[in-house]
Amino acid sequence: MRLSARVDYALRAAAELAAAGAGPTTVGELAKEQDMPPKYLENILLQMRRAGLVRGQRGPEGGYVLARPASDISLADVIRAVDGPLANVRGERPEHVGYRGPAESLQQVWIALRATERSILEEVTLEHVSSGSLPDRIRQLAADPAAWD
Repeated sequence: MRLSARVDYALRAAAELAAAGAGPTTVGELAKEQDMPPKYLENILLQMRRAGLVRGQRGPEGGYVLARPASDISLADVIRAVDGPLANVRGERPEHVGYRGPAESLQQVWIALRATERSILEEVTLEHVSSGSLPDRIRQLAADPAAWD
């Protein structure tokens, strides 16, 4: 699995917003806390705003806040907002990619991979991440030494 810098920054900024609670946080504050370029982060936050994940507030007390409770926003929601579908093959959804002959079963592998990705990324919310209270299943998967290889 490969996550872009865009996705990494979006998830880190969203976790910061979840930890901040109801008060707005500026792009500058988010960028400084997570050591990210502010201009790049601003573009990411605009995408997240268009997706309905964050709200922007203008003025001297302005900044960004989550548009919904952190417990209602999954990691999958954030990834889809800034990067599109969770799993694709050459830019196509796995169900739209066809193979022939000995490679035919690869489509099923890609679909199974997407299902596994979804089950994890849709289960984990920004509240889980920002509070450090990941679901038991996720902790168990990460505790397996083979997961770190």
